[in-house]
Amino acid sequence: MPPVPPPPSTPDPWGERLPRRLGLISAWAVLVGSTIGSGIFRTPAVVAERVQDPALFLGGWIVGGLLALAGALSYAELAALYPRTGGMYVYIREAFGRAPAFLFGWAELLIIRPAAYGAIAITSAEYFWRLMGVNGATAVGPVSIAQLAAALFIVIVAAVNYRGIQLGAVIQNASTVFKVGALLGLIALGFLLPHDAGLFADRTVTAAPTIAPAAAFGVAMVAILWAYDGWADVAFVSGEVRDPQRLLPRALVLGTLTVVVLYLGAIAVYWYIVPLDQMPGSPLIAADAAQAVLGTAGVVFVSLAIMVSTFGTLNGSMMTGPRVFFAMAEDRLFFRRLADVHPRFGSPAHSIVLAAVLGVIFVSIRTFAELADQFIIGIWPFYALAVAAVFVLRRRRPDLARPYRVWGYPVVPLLFLLASVYLLGNYMVSEPLTFAVDVLVILSGIPIYVLWGRWQRRRASVT
Repeated sequence: MPPVPPPPSTPDPWGERLPRRLGLISAWAVLVGSTIGSGIFRTPAVVAERVQDPALFLGGWIVGGLLALAGALSYAELAALYPRTGGMYVYIREAFGRAPAFLFGWAELLIIRPAAYGAIAITSAEYFWRLMGVNGATAVGPVSIAQLAAALFIVIVAAVNYRGIQLGAVIQNASTVFKVGALLGLIALGFLLPHDAGLFADRTVTAAPTIAPAAAFGVAMVAILWAYDGWADVAFVSGEVRDPQRLLPRALVLGTLTVVVLYLGAIAVYWYIVPLDQMPGSPLIAADAAQAVLGTAGVVFVSLAIMVSTFGTLNGSMMTGPRVFFAMAEDRLFFRRLADVHPRFGSPAHSIVLAAVLGVIFVSIRTFAELADQFIIGIWPFYALAVAAVFVLRRRRPDLARPYRVWGYPVVPLLFLLASVYLLGNYMVSEPLTFAVDVLVILSGIPIYVLWGRWQRRRASVT
């Protein structure tokens, strides 16, 4: 007898074509693993260079954690309302229309996602070469060996996620457990064991340019928010989370709280071991702190932990970012082939390949600080727009069932919006060139959107 075909699967209630395979632990791991990466292991030095006042330094990390939590609480309502692939893209589209959503996708394509891949991968590569006892800045033609390794890492995680989100989730879960354990171990050992206080005594640190404390704090917040970024990433894979209206709000809130607690603990132990005025000379500060406590063995362990940690973050970003291109293509706002689902692996295969190519290009031409700053200034206008969608959708669509509502509404989302305006305004004044470049790249999407619409209409009429 011929084999009996399997029964047809039940259509997804929200119209998703990607299979829902992620549970609460995996969703939590996507958020935590995507957030804890290069940021907490190197941006404290950048922040200390920009602000040398202890109150501003510590206050910045507390404010950054509160902002991340406010954003996660707001996104929890939106994720439960629209558990669709694309996350922020979907929220902006539903609240403000297709044009602003397209501009977000355009920014993801040209700024946000490639800059994220580059900044994360370059940190993982630098720690890899540190483990090998080699200077990652060694040049090979126009690029460094750290950039070459970073490009290879991007290709590897792309290949893993091309094979399906289940394999990507296995790596994400394992690397997240490892990095959380490593951070907890570093925090505990840093406070419990004596450290070599003289290790940093003779270090010469170049003084940062003098600017007003308020402006310096705003610029420092860009680096801090880079470290905290990732709290929204799980929303991009909302279309692949099981029981999303129940699990997504839990993953967003629990995951963000986990990150905030770990970060504040890490900052406390860094500060305890490395004097604040010496931090700017510690770009790889976690390894320096471990060396002061455990000697050479500590450097090896922490360098390995950070390399694995940032590789896991890169994997998480590759799990989430290409879903934006997939969602755009489904809306026919991007090339239709990017909405193809791999018949065997169930992954948005073409979107993943595109994201990997962009990441390799960016990591070949930019430094870490340039990549991190460009990412934050590129994405925060859209974070603010998506949080504003909470207000718009409550007014415009009160009929929709809301399994979760923002705690502290309207104060919590409103504070997030006010902080976003301050961050962007301050950066516009302090770093006008970087800000202007990002704004121009985003606005360049307007004529592209118009031309794309005309081409689609002409193509439809011909067909």
